[in-house]
Order: sequence, then C-alpha cells, then structure tokens
Amino acid sequence: MTAIDSWVDSAGGWLNNSPASTPVHYDDASQVWNVYGYAEALTVLGDPVTFSSDTTRIFSHADEFAPGDLVRVDPPDHSKLRKLVSRAFTPKAIAGLEPRIEQVTGELLDAVDDPSRLELVNDLAYPLPMIVIAELLGVPASDREMFKQRVDAMFDSDQQLSPSSAEQQQRQLEESMRQVRHLTDYLGEHVEHRRRNPQEDLITRLVEAEVDGERLSHTEVANFAVLLLIAGHITTTMLIGNTVLCWDAHPQHHALARADRSTVPAMIEESLRLLSPFASLGRVTTTETELGGQPIPADQLVMVWIGAANRDPHQFSSPDVFDPTRDPNPHLGFGRGIHFCIGAPLARLEGRVALNQLLDRFPKLAVDPDQPPEFQPNPNMTGARKLVLHTT
Repeated sequence: MTAIDSWVDSAGGWLNNSPASTPVHYDDASQVWNVYGYAEALTVLGDPVTFSSDTTRIFSHADEFAPGDLVRVDPPDHSKLRKLVSRAFTPKAIAGLEPRIEQVTGELLDAVDDPSRLELVNDLAYPLPMIVIAELLGVPASDREMFKQRVDAMFDSDQQLSPSSAEQQQRQLEESMRQVRHLTDYLGEHVEHRRRNPQEDLITRLVEAEVDGERLSHTEVANFAVLLLIAGHITTTMLIGNTVLCWDAHPQHHALARADRSTVPAMIEESLRLLSPFASLGRVTTTETELGGQPIPADQLVMVWIGAANRDPHQFSSPDVFDPTRDPNPHLGFGRGIHFCIGAPLARLEGRVALNQLLDRFPKLAVDPDQPPEFQPNPNMTGARKLVLHTT
C-alpha cells in the first residue's frame, strides 16, 4: 500500500463523499451546504453575485482581517485590488524569476546534510516558495521559520469551517486569529517602513497604490501582504510534495519523468487534480438560489469541495487514477472564475524547477517506509507536512 493509499483509507471529509450521488448536500450538524460535483462547483465559482466570497457576512469574528483580503472581496473592489499586484505575476514577470528560483533550489539542496536522505518539506518544498515570495514582498527570507510556525498554527485544526459555535471550534478559530494578528503586526511594521523608505517590492507597490483616488489604509496593506505571504508559498509546498507522492505510488510515471522532462508539467497538473492542495473554498449565498436541484436560502455557507469536484466521474474518466496523459485536464486545483489563483504561473514554475532539480540530483525519490508521511490535519488542505525520502 502506498503512502497515498494509506492516507486516503484513513481520511475523512471530501475523500469519503461521492459527487456522483450527492453533488450538493446539506449537513445539519455543521449548518453547511457541501458542493461535491464538478458542474455545481463551476456554477458557484463563476457566480460571485449569488455566491459571495465575503464570509464575514456570517463570520463576524474575522472582520478585522477582511479589509484588503483579496480572497474575501467581491466585485467591483476585487478587480481593483487584484489589479494592484497583477503586474508582479504576468508571464513576463514570472519568467524573469526563473534564474533566481533555480539558484535558490540549488542552494537549498546543496545545504542538505545527508544526500541519501531528504525531508522534502523542510529541506525544499517549504523554504523555496517562501524565500521567493518573501523577496517579492520585500521582507527578510531569514524570518521564514517564524512564518512557518505562525502559518502551521493557523491551519493546525481538524475541524471543518462551520457557522456553528461549538466551544472547541471557537477556541481553534481564536487561536488562528491570534496567529494572523502576529503576521499582520509583523508586516505592518514593514508597511510603515515603506511609507518612509520606498523600495522596489510588492509592499511598496501596495503602499503607493491608489484605488479610486485613495491610498489603501495601513490595515488593508497589511492584510493584503499577509494573504500574499501565505498564498504565495503554501500551495507550492503541497504541490511539490504531492507530485513526489504520486511518483512514489506510480513508479512508471516516475521513470517517464526522468526519461522525458517534457512530461513534468503534465504530471504537476494531474497531481493538482488528484491531490488538490486547497481542497475547499467557502462562499456565502446573497439570495435564495438553487444548486444541484437543491433550494438554498440566502446567507448560507456553501463549501465547494475542490478535491471532490476534481474526482467527479461525470467530468473525469477513472477519476481516482493518476493519469498525466489526461488531455484536456480542466481541474480546479487553482480555483476558477474571478478568484482564480493569481500566483498559479509562479507555483507551476517553482514546482517544475524543484522537481527537475530533484530528478537531476537524486537517482531515487522513494518514501521511507519506516517514516510514513505526516499529512496536514486540516480537512481543507491536501498535502504532506513531513515527507522523508530515500534518494539513493
């Protein structure tokens, strides 16, 4: 049994639900409408008027972090905010980062103490994208261990997002908010420094930007920077680990990647489908609507299970099979619609560079059977937080 099979057997949440029989299902206990079907997921993600990203409509405790948070803003403000950073993620801008990504990857692998053994997440999959996004923002990459501690604590919960106010969930939410506050305070200091000392980085761009003739507030810039810091590394971290896990489970595809590097991008795409890093996205209904034959009232939390939609047999043949030859492969691993991940090209580039260098340097990439992977406990995330590999 492979590491993936073992995890799937023990996992809950979207992995144990069948989108074929229940594309939309209301859970009384959590008070959540769960969307598992691919077509239904497209409907939700493509209609920001009916399905709002502003979850503060029902989660008021997060109000302080909403201003400037791109993923929780609806049009027209969303378009204005997204435009502020779009130039940093154009194809030309991303292509220009490749030499630096190559350099950082090489330096991280050079620093590995024992070349016969790799802890993929700590040695490469986490620090690589974190260093890159930190440099883009203009914050010290040397602080990445502090970032990791805060982000890990934010997502260290096995509870599904829910409007219910169970005591345990409330404590976990408060702890997550506390960690976010640490990051906003930290980045807020850099925001104030850029107001006095502008530099060539994303924080300066946000500080100096104007929306409708007005500058963003301190809170908006700090919250926007936190989003970029978190989203700018966590998907890539899981993407790299998940692709290696797929290779471990399917040696024939691992061998093909070594023999023909042009197949690596397609393998990344299929790993994004099969093991979607962010397995769910939350929306709130603004009016009464119907989805998958189910009437849904206004002001209801709708969870779109990306991981389940990406395994919907109505859209993908043999959906539980890792098949990098799928063409087309219209997975939702980076979302869809106006909130499609702005950093998707960067994540793909970082993944390709990292995986190619792993193949260049190490004759084997096999999961250590005596140290099985440790997976993210959060049901909204799919990926390893510790992955020990034998490399020779």
